[in-house]
Amino acid sequence: MTDTELLLAFYGDDFTGSTDALEGLADNGVRAVLFMEPPTPDELGQFDDLDAVGVAGVSRSMTPAEMMAELPSIFERFADLDAPIVHYKVCSTFDSSPEVGSIGTAIDVAQEVFDSPFVPVSQGTEVPHGRFVAFSNLFAEQGGEMYRIDRHPTMRDHPVTPMRESDLRRHLGEQTDRPIGGVDRRFLESYTDLASAVDETAVDDEIVVLDALDSDHLARIGHLLWDRATDAQGQLFAVGSSGLEHHALVSHWDEIGLIDRTESFFEKRDPVDRIAVMSGSASAETASQIEWASDHGFQLVSIDTERLVDPDEAADARDEAVESALDALDAGESVVLYSARGPDDPAIDATRERFEAVGIDEGLESYLGREQGRIFRELLQCADLDRACVAGGDTSSHVVSQLNLLALEAVAPVAPGGPLCRVYSDEEAFDGLEIALKGGQVHTENDEFDYFGAVERGGVERDQTRRT
Repeated sequence: MTDTELLLAFYGDDFTGSTDALEGLADNGVRAVLFMEPPTPDELGQFDDLDAVGVAGVSRSMTPAEMMAELPSIFERFADLDAPIVHYKVCSTFDSSPEVGSIGTAIDVAQEVFDSPFVPVSQGTEVPHGRFVAFSNLFAEQGGEMYRIDRHPTMRDHPVTPMRESDLRRHLGEQTDRPIGGVDRRFLESYTDLASAVDETAVDDEIVVLDALDSDHLARIGHLLWDRATDAQGQLFAVGSSGLEHHALVSHWDEIGLIDRTESFFEKRDPVDRIAVMSGSASAETASQIEWASDHGFQLVSIDTERLVDPDEAADARDEAVESALDALDAGESVVLYSARGPDDPAIDATRERFEAVGIDEGLESYLGREQGRIFRELLQCADLDRACVAGGDTSSHVVSQLNLLALEAVAPVAPGGPLCRVYSDEEAFDGLEIALKGGQVHTENDEFDYFGAVERGGVERDQTRRT
């Protein structure tokens, strides 16, 4: 687009999920900026020719009470932006429960603001995430195998939001009293059938779960949502994964000439000599990436998290981590600062025991993440770096909150769900910095655990992650 009208406004329920949505738009010729807070008119005015605006949130880790306090003002600002579609972007595995990250609560709050004619729920992503919905049941791929989400090796035993039900209608029904229906794959073979089925279902059911097994299904869903959004008196509020950006909406926008998916402003950048990585992820995937980095010339700095969570010793632990990292950077080497190397790292239990003994009235993850953010902030202020990386979804949220950023714009592909972004900030030390935020399971599309190396190299060539 070349005018000032927005196609989409989206809220990501965590930071890495937000950059995943941002990547899906940038990779398809859609100019989008992700703000840390709902932008003011003056802040929006700093950017020309925007097609979409996002806000990076943390509602996935919030209680319903916290969500009801946080989300209304954000949704009201989105209403002022007047984009036809407002997307509440959730994880492709639908991480949520009645107690934490309740998607039902988000819908309840949103409907008080938007009064959307119905709330579509679209979780299919196909490539690259391998998420499919059949007869309202969510399936997810892991290690080349396909699992129903309640039997998925990771999600069935998730420490915060374990998935005990694969039928999204039933799962969501535990989080909201609004009526929920579904439109299954039998009605997605033609646009006419899909439109008729959705309209019929929406007569009685306010929330409509949509099946999706392939890119054709997603394209028809994008067509339908755009038609219903532009026909409605108000805005259409939609819930779903980044498949809405990666496939559904962009496919239809391209077809009707609102965007050109061949635009190439999302391209590999030049390599840099050194980067700094802050890792708070305890996943096995990230542990393998840390090992790869160590084998390829990165210096590792183990953060003393036991001391970091003790207020009497935290300052010394921060100083030591910063000093060690600066020594490596001054020697011309990239560095990875980490809190754990995999789920079995003994530092995890030891840190939790120390934290509980200290008796701080706050969750360990948020407290530790904020401390890591303070370390990274000081490091970036002292080091002359052009590029950085944060590993871990929750860690990214807490670290970025310490950097006083205004907005991010995806500029280069690195791995699906973890693009390289350009930082906009009022602080000179951070403005223009390139940063990649990766969730624990994000990895490059090859047989190596070289995500950090790919960030250092400026990403990968665009056709390696291009979504069509």
